[in-house]
Amino acid sequence: MSGVSGKRMSIRDIPREEAMWPGNPACQGCAGSLAGRLVYKALGRNSVRVEVASCAPGFMNIRVPSFFCPAFEGAAAFLTGLSRGYKLMGREDIVVAGLIGDGGTVDIGFQGLSAAAERNENIFFFTYDNEAYMNTGGQRSGATPQLARTATTPVTRTSRGKAEEKKNVPMILALHRVPYVATASVAYPEDLVEKVVHGKGIRGFRYMQINAPCPTGWGVEPKDSVKVARLSVESGIWPLYEIEAGRFRLTYKPRELKPVSDALKLQGRFRHLTDDELGGIQERTLAEWDRLAGLDGKEVY
Repeated sequence: MSGVSGKRMSIRDIPREEAMWPGNPACQGCAGSLAGRLVYKALGRNSVRVEVASCAPGFMNIRVPSFFCPAFEGAAAFLTGLSRGYKLMGREDIVVAGLIGDGGTVDIGFQGLSAAAERNENIFFFTYDNEAYMNTGGQRSGATPQLARTATTPVTRTSRGKAEEKKNVPMILALHRVPYVATASVAYPEDLVEKVVHGKGIRGFRYMQINAPCPTGWGVEPKDSVKVARLSVESGIWPLYEIEAGRFRLTYKPRELKPVSDALKLQGRFRHLTDDELGGIQERTLAEWDRLAGLDGKEVY
């Protein structure tokens, strides 16, 4: 069911038409809105979108047929139903895609997402990852990084923010042996768009997780949201890679990793960190980068 015919598609194959109507009510500096614009420009008009409760229904004024799934946990199931329906109609050329927040992906929606991946449903699932439930006040999610301050993981005498590490959903889904998994960042639009254009030509389950800073939730100046995203990639906090048919490939390799503090000190949610805590994050980030560098070009399963 999976596979791509012919040569790999690239950014040169992106449709020229913008998919998003001008203007939207997103917060200033909202990287989720930018992610939506890039994703659906790359997918083109021959696609449909599905959303669940998140910021996206407000800022995603897209020129493609759109469906809102009222069940927060139901994105993958709804996408599955649409995909199978279009198949019965003989319209498997339509890309059935969803732009879902991290809450509807890594927490509430993960059971359905995992099931769709296990069945290798012909859907393209995108997560705009702002690392908390930003639409309802900034509560922690499974995607929230360790030690981040959120509405439900405050910094007090007995708490240093979120105690647990971020759930590694791209790797978890890759181990379902699906055709395509990728990470992306709004700070690297060429990389993001090329992966979308390539991925839409693949049959079967496809997943992309996009780093999308939230200025209000992260405590970042709106003008710095893309800067923070770029520093996250350049420091190794958010590595850019893809896993196609089980083979792992880093798609961007900084010549030299920047200190994680360059990215974290711009974010109010990490303002409380001590030098020792920053050092711990730096150590874990370098260890993970070395692990991924060792996987580059190899099979992950």
